[in-house]
Amino acid sequence: MRIDLHTHSSVSDGTDTPAELVRAARTAGLDVVALTDHDTTAGWDEALDAAPDGLTVVRGMEMSCVGRGEDGKPVPVHLLAYLFDPNDTSFADELARLRREREARIRLMAERLAADIPGIVPDDIIAATGESAGRPHLARALVELGAVDSVQHAFDGYLSTTSPYYVDKVDTPIQRAVEMIAAAGGVSVVAHARARKRGRILDPDHIRELVAHGLGGVEVFHADHDEPDTRFMRELADDLGLIATGSSDYHGANKPLKLGEHTTDPRQYERILRAATGSTVPS
Repeated sequence: MRIDLHTHSSVSDGTDTPAELVRAARTAGLDVVALTDHDTTAGWDEALDAAPDGLTVVRGMEMSCVGRGEDGKPVPVHLLAYLFDPNDTSFADELARLRREREARIRLMAERLAADIPGIVPDDIIAATGESAGRPHLARALVELGAVDSVQHAFDGYLSTTSPYYVDKVDTPIQRAVEMIAAAGGVSVVAHARARKRGRILDPDHIRELVAHGLGGVEVFHADHDEPDTRFMRELADDLGLIATGSSDYHGANKPLKLGEHTTDPRQYERILRAATGSTVPS
């Protein structure tokens, strides 16, 4: 059984629609795929309706959080959430706030870019972002205008955290996010915690502290983890009794990642199913 528990559609910052994504997942030989768009569940219904025979679609999401970095300072963290109740009021309200943060941030970044790059129209970019606005939407606009030749070059030249066009946003403290996911009956998994090439990383001691608040697992196998960091995360999961997942973090054409590039052991997937108590179950 081949299981990929981290993918993104055009509902957030991927390029495949949810329907295209699940069809591509089956073509790639997957048996289980989780749709984990940023801060939104809006793609779930389309993905479930379009799921081909033989493919199980897991309802998930990737939440924008802030944790404690290895240097003791706040650091952005992504937290995967699986099989939670999307109607939990407190959780739904926080996700709506995060989406508002996302839109305000991308609008301001677009306005800054528009001052220097002819053709950038903030309203048009926001209109094209769908449910959850992100920097890849700006990157695609820059590619289409010919300002850069790739999404990666857009990030390198215009959208990195050190760029004058960059705008921060107010994310959810990760401890609170873990607690909210648990209260909504879901299972939380820290995503790509050792992704050093993205910048500063989460303090492993913070991961240890989160276990007492309901953290369910950590993403071990990921394209942004080198071999030593993969080994570190696997040992950390074993030491803490956490679920260990693997996934592609697929974004369609926005990133050079393939569906099923990394996968989750079926026994670890079963642990997620047993731990979840939300109203949503795989279909």
